Amino acid sequence: MSARDRLRVLTPAFLRVVVLVVLAITVGWLFGRTAGLWVAVIGLGLLLVMHLFYASLLAGWLEAPRLEDIPNGMGIWTQVFARLYRARRTTEQNERRLQDNEERFRRTISALPEGIVLVDLSLQIEWCNPVAEEHLGVSLTGDHGMRVTNLVRDPAFVSYMTSGQYELPLEFRPMARPNTALEVRVIEVERTRLMVISRDITQREQVDAMRRDFIANVSHELRTPLTVVNGFMEMLLDAQQEDEATRQHHLKLMQEQAQRMSRLVEDLLTLSRLESSESSLVEETVDVHLLMSEVADEARVLSGGRHRVEVRPARALLRANREELRSAFGNLVSNAIRYTPEGGRIVLAWSMRDDGEGRFEVQDTGIGVASEHISRLTERFYRVDKSRSRETGGTGLGLAIVKHVLLRHDARLDIESEVGKGSTFSAVFPASRIVSPKQETAKAA
Repeated sequence: MSARDRLRVLTPAFLRVVVLVVLAITVGWLFGRTAGLWVAVIGLGLLLVMHLFYASLLAGWLEAPRLEDIPNGMGIWTQVFARLYRARRTTEQNERRLQDNEERFRRTISALPEGIVLVDLSLQIEWCNPVAEEHLGVSLTGDHGMRVTNLVRDPAFVSYMTSGQYELPLEFRPMARPNTALEVRVIEVERTRLMVISRDITQREQVDAMRRDFIANVSHELRTPLTVVNGFMEMLLDAQQEDEATRQHHLKLMQEQAQRMSRLVEDLLTLSRLESSESSLVEETVDVHLLMSEVADEARVLSGGRHRVEVRPARALLRANREELRSAFGNLVSNAIRYTPEGGRIVLAWSMRDDGEGRFEVQDTGIGVASEHISRLTERFYRVDKSRSRETGGTGLGLAIVKHVLLRHDARLDIESEVGKGSTFSAVFPASRIVSPKQETAKAA
């Protein structure tokens, strides 16, 4: 408080004392010295009682300082209580602002995809967000003040938290959630407080595993034909008197393996293009019946007369990319040929469902697929019968290509199969992809 403010507050009090002294002197001059002294004593007593009264009100208010309960005063106490009122109002505003900021901070932390646990140096839980409760199996309401290492008893986690060495993160699978992989980091936010950050890395591990499997599968698929080609080339180089028939046989086998590698590379490039986010879908109106006829002709050539290929005609138009559909339909049909014994039947059909969806089906009388394999058929290089697929020239990528083509067309792949009786692979297109003849006529006009 400045000197001017002090003077403004104390001036009324001094004036009251001056007035009291003047009054006492006047009474003493008029009625005698004794009367003047009594007036001075009574006046000072009343001022003292007033100050004691307001001091008691102030003491009572300080026990529970609420803004609405602040007392009113007179004289110097008016200024005192007014200043207390302003100070208390500012304090409450600051408290509300701090509470709002804290609540906003907690909501923000709670919305993070990572788990956050605040612990003290003895690892006792002070606060955690819902994600951390899910990751580590702790509870903010039930476990507040508990040591986190007493609640998460995984040896790797306990050793990491008690080591004090937090330069590198910890990766582990909680015993309570063995199918979940977590990454845990510890950050010192204050001298007496640590922040434990948990992140679910299950998907990342799965992607890494898929990448490793993919590289291993590609290496294996390429190594086999390369081994065959290199072996025959060495034989041709070492063979001085090899007859023409043997040489032609070796060259034919080398050509087959080279073609197999070429198909594998082409399928890999196709799959990479389909998966690329930069590859836009160029759409046109596709005549399904004409496309099915072309795919059936290719199937007959691939079959070489060993199967009966039938087409059930249907007039339909699709809004799609023709080349991608041809690749998907062709892969479904070639798979049917590869896994159908000689003399079997393969049927290509198109049908419309009551809900407006269109369905392209490839039915075969092949060896069929056991139910436990169906969910994995669209994985890269997944084969039910590996030897048969390689013998017939399959790359193991056909159904993966089909899946990605259909995803780009908002469609899905349905598979029905029974071992020993055959399979039905269906590409189901939504009603939004079906073009009615009226729409095509209007577009042409």
